[in-house]
Amino acid sequence: MLQDDKTNSATASHSERLHRVIPGGAHTYSRGDDQYPANAPQILERAKGATVWAADGRSFLDYGMALRAVSIGYSEPAINEAAIQGLEAGNNLTRASVIELEAAERLVDMIDSVDMVKFTKNGSTATSAAVKLARAYTGRDLVARCAQHPFFSYDDWFIGNTPITKGIPASAIEQTKSFAYNDIGSLERLIAEHPGQFACVILEPASTETPATFIEPDGREVNYLQQVEALCRKHGIVFILDEMITGFRWHLKGAQHVYGVTPDLCTFGKAMANGFSVAAVAGRRELMSLGSIDRVGQERLFLLSTTHGAEMCGLAAYLATMDFLERYDVVDHLWAYGADLQAAINAAAEHAGIAKHFYAAGPAVSPYYATVTGEGAPWMELRTLFAQEMIKQGVLMPWLALSYRHGEAELEKTREALAHAMEVCARGVAEGIDKYLIGPAIKPVFRRFN
Repeated sequence: MLQDDKTNSATASHSERLHRVIPGGAHTYSRGDDQYPANAPQILERAKGATVWAADGRSFLDYGMALRAVSIGYSEPAINEAAIQGLEAGNNLTRASVIELEAAERLVDMIDSVDMVKFTKNGSTATSAAVKLARAYTGRDLVARCAQHPFFSYDDWFIGNTPITKGIPASAIEQTKSFAYNDIGSLERLIAEHPGQFACVILEPASTETPATFIEPDGREVNYLQQVEALCRKHGIVFILDEMITGFRWHLKGAQHVYGVTPDLCTFGKAMANGFSVAAVAGRRELMSLGSIDRVGQERLFLLSTTHGAEMCGLAAYLATMDFLERYDVVDHLWAYGADLQAAINAAAEHAGIAKHFYAAGPAVSPYYATVTGEGAPWMELRTLFAQEMIKQGVLMPWLALSYRHGEAELEKTREALAHAMEVCARGVAEGIDKYLIGPAIKPVFRRFN
């Protein structure tokens, strides 16, 4: 039996204490020490609006926004009040709750493709439930997933298709195949290589790229997602859109509405409840009802059965979040702020003379920034230096997640920080990054060895 190391933690750093009791030091790998520069706060204590406070007293304008889970702002009073009402109503009851019904009906009313919904607590559970439904519906095993979309689930069906295969059976690894976004030919070839074997195709509607537009032989203009939908229909494959990030950001009806597609199944999370733990798998009744119990004689599918899946504080926060999004036109604000932020980043990089190494791109509502070498390869040392210098200016920018509480004052603070950071990055590019970097470079999450 392994002996636990329970040494005295009185003089240990927060990082040391975290790693002693939590594998990875946090509950998602993207929060780990290896994803941040050495001067990043080791632990956070609280947050409000678009600001976070570290245990050491420092405060930061935040562009992480709880891994994109907070789209309005931290500790938003209207959302908190609704969640508290859910708590005071009992929070978790013996049978289905009134608020559970109201939340389900609200989602069905909002999203055109959805007839039924099952709530859960995280996105991994929702996407894995969608895959299970697809397999049950088709009687097939294989999953086709988009290679450019970084994360779908912590379950074996997805992680086995990354470099981190330790602990995953070979049979699970073999059941998931990859295709390229905006390249319908790659998916056509994959299906041709495994005829009649794919249960589902799963992808995000958009990530760093948006769907390209094509002209069909008959002259019709279609986008890439519409091509994927048509291909799935042709081959009897379940079409799954993972809207964890795009849902309630691109549009209140989802990115599927923006791009004119009707998935068989879709999954939501992140911006659903402004940081409260709510996710969902939803879709056509024909598939979702495989998990029903009111169809006498139907073979049972154990879809989702989670004690806390319909926790009332989370679902109350979801309903209040939807009200807030509608009342204050949050989606429009996110698109506008993102466009301004992209322009500010690119202007600062251009002014510093490093635009060929540093740029912001992607859909304005969910932009990204890239650091690349002269050959176009990812330059993690430059990314780390940039994050390090932004932290010195009081801005935590691991990626670009936007909220309603990012306003003019926050944009101006960001512009000032960018001017400083880009100047240091330019010196690093010219003289050597190591001269200015105070710790190790950020590493990719999906790598085989630590």
